[in-house]
Amino acid sequence: MSDTNTYSIRVEPTKESRLSQVDFSNLKFGAIMSDHMLVATYDDGAWQDVVVVPYGDFTVNPSMSALHYGQAIFEGIKGYKFADGTVSIFRPEKNWERFNKSAKRLQMPEVPEEIFMDGLKTLLEVDRKWVPSQEGTSLYIRPFMFATEGALGVHPSKSYTFAIITCPVGAYYSKPISLKVETYYTRAAEGGVGFSKNAGNYALSLYPTQLANDEGYDQIMWTDANEHKYVEEAGTANLIFRIGDTIITPHGDTILHGVTRRTIMELAEKWGYKAEQRKVSIQELIDGIEAGRVSEAFAAGTAATVTHISRIGYEGQDYELPPVEGREFSNKVLDYLNQLRYGKIDDPFGWNFIV
Repeated sequence: MSDTNTYSIRVEPTKESRLSQVDFSNLKFGAIMSDHMLVATYDDGAWQDVVVVPYGDFTVNPSMSALHYGQAIFEGIKGYKFADGTVSIFRPEKNWERFNKSAKRLQMPEVPEEIFMDGLKTLLEVDRKWVPSQEGTSLYIRPFMFATEGALGVHPSKSYTFAIITCPVGAYYSKPISLKVETYYTRAAEGGVGFSKNAGNYALSLYPTQLANDEGYDQIMWTDANEHKYVEEAGTANLIFRIGDTIITPHGDTILHGVTRRTIMELAEKWGYKAEQRKVSIQELIDGIEAGRVSEAFAAGTAATVTHISRIGYEGQDYELPPVEGREFSNKVLDYLNQLRYGKIDDPFGWNFIV
């Protein structure tokens, strides 16, 4: 099968749904998986056998490449249910584009749009009832790919599995978060894989994040690898600040180019705010907080959406941000995105992908 062909997506429905076992009023993030998953295999230089099957375990070879050499990437997307029952996915084509950028950097095969987008749509049609309808809930969608060749030796795998799993979720963060500025450990360096959503980026974050947790912080504010002078991103999301009248987000190839971040900056420009993607030094940020010029700071991501930052710890001192209630831009953008994604207002951008 060549990548120019139309892919036929088979559906093998589960014999018994687990839907009745779910308490949709108490959804823990990432804990309960939906009934089905999409699976596609890559072998002999082509994508093959695209199928929706009951959610279940994979059988893997102990010498599988992903386990030893780290060829594993993923994405995060959310689906929403409108009041009339319509199911919509928010900007999934941007996740497909970013997924393939990650694949290219890790020397993995790109996933054709037909498999990614049509597969996603087919999966959600099958598991439509798993999309929660309560305000603040969504269906978290996790596309991922890993190398499956059973052979030891550092080289790109010859075979891969691409899959999509989903789970109904509530909020990732239930309150504003605190961040510790990391000045020793490094998330990504220039020329590396910081811009890609690969498993290794998250593995290396676990230990320094635990150290920050032990000091009473929720997450890390990563800084550049060269000097630890410039803001990069938080442990699980991009960072956005309002400094003076300007909405600013750190930018560079060491930073994940988030879809939510991109959406927020596009909205800022449309609404007439001055919006910049540029380097932000820790000193600029701290000086701005002390002088009252930093009026808003928040994390932005698929899981986090818009999560306010309450305080920032740097070199043994905490810097408090202004009260959340008075944050004009971030509250406005969160409210707008919520209304847009739940179908309460018109979608002038075509961002809602209707299933």
